[in-house]
Amino acid sequence: MTLEERYKRLKQHLADENPLLLDITEQYMVLDKIAHKRGLLAEDESYTSHISWWPLISVLGTFSAGKSTFINDYIKEKVQTSGNQAVDDKFTALCYGKGSEVTTLPGMALDADPRFPFYNVSEEVNNVQQGEGDRVNQYLQLKTVKSNALKGKIIIDSPGFDADSQRDTILKLTHHIVDMSDLVLIFFDARHPEPGAMRDTLDQLVKTAMSHSDADKVLYVLNQIDTTAQEDNLEDVIGAWQRAMAQKGLISGSFYTIYNEQSMTHIDDEAVKERLKKKKDTDMARIMHRIDKVGTERAYRIIRSLEDIAKKLKNEQFVTLKQELQIWTRNVVWGDMAVGTLLLGGLAALELQTNLLSGSSTMLAIAFGSVALLSLYSHFSFRKFFSNRAANKFSQENPDMQRAIKRNTRWWRSIFGPTLKGWGEKEGQALDTLVEKSKISIQNLNDQFISPSGKSNSD
Repeated sequence: MTLEERYKRLKQHLADENPLLLDITEQYMVLDKIAHKRGLLAEDESYTSHISWWPLISVLGTFSAGKSTFINDYIKEKVQTSGNQAVDDKFTALCYGKGSEVTTLPGMALDADPRFPFYNVSEEVNNVQQGEGDRVNQYLQLKTVKSNALKGKIIIDSPGFDADSQRDTILKLTHHIVDMSDLVLIFFDARHPEPGAMRDTLDQLVKTAMSHSDADKVLYVLNQIDTTAQEDNLEDVIGAWQRAMAQKGLISGSFYTIYNEQSMTHIDDEAVKERLKKKKDTDMARIMHRIDKVGTERAYRIIRSLEDIAKKLKNEQFVTLKQELQIWTRNVVWGDMAVGTLLLGGLAALELQTNLLSGSSTMLAIAFGSVALLSLYSHFSFRKFFSNRAANKFSQENPDMQRAIKRNTRWWRSIFGPTLKGWGEKEGQALDTLVEKSKISIQNLNDQFISPSGKSNSD
């Protein structure tokens, strides 16, 4: 699929889902053009593929924590298999489908479609473990369900986080999902009152959540709280989990307690039963409220992502690229000077010993022609050598910078370009313009919800 086709499909999607974001696609196209010019983005790649254009809710947690049951209840369809064992061992993306029956598609359907948050994720998996990306169907699947609850959003159900098989790949995909999500629900099982028994799971889940500046999108859900009814120690159980997470460094975050009424434990004490139900209903309403807001949050996140990428390009990537190219220029120049000095010195020494050149114009021309050819050969050898050395510094840490260095040191590029005043200023000004336009887009979104003057848009 060409970039033009991707833009076209994206615009068609936004025309139906959120017309206010149509202008943002034009800004992303400008961003792509700037990055393509300097090699900071592959020619067939787009920043529009780095984000999800549908609101995204991810559900993480341990086995038997009630993730699948929660999802089935929400979409009012028994789509995900629930139970105490590892029954759903893949990341499952659930979205609205046209057919009356649930359709299950392989992971490659997600990996190959830039509209989904797993586009080209196989390449990221290969970076973790070579060859695993080719087995993307073992880790991902797509299910389409004709449920109104799924209209305009994607829900991702995860395999139990405490799975040991293919752990590195599962962790990589989990980090990717949390990055892309608008809302992250992390489920724990209240039937295991000793959080220390799942220390490794807590480590991974909390570290994943804490590593993001947007940590308020993470909700911690303690499920099956009806099992605390016999001892009537709900507060103790909640406190134990909160202390366990605080020990991992999480000192803030929204904590919710729920249970499923269809499969709840029988409770004799009506007062306890009523208290648990009231707590559950309150917390469930808060969770549903956050789910209902994901569409709005996604729109803001798309615009913010544009601004963040533009700032990163100008203030980090362009600065680093220019510095590396200037070092490359200096190394090539010093190499040329050293070789030129050696060749001319050798030629002068030969003339002093043999007088070979002074008596023959032909020999003189041959000698200087040889020096010129050797100098030219060494020049391009130095260009390639120092380019590879500079690029290799970023081969694992920053493949975009590696590509950009290679692109800007190709044989026909002037070695003095990056040292000239004004290098990159035009792109920098264009990026500043994009940042300003993104702020205007935020204001346009705000106008849907606020009116400090008290007037309606029609006034």
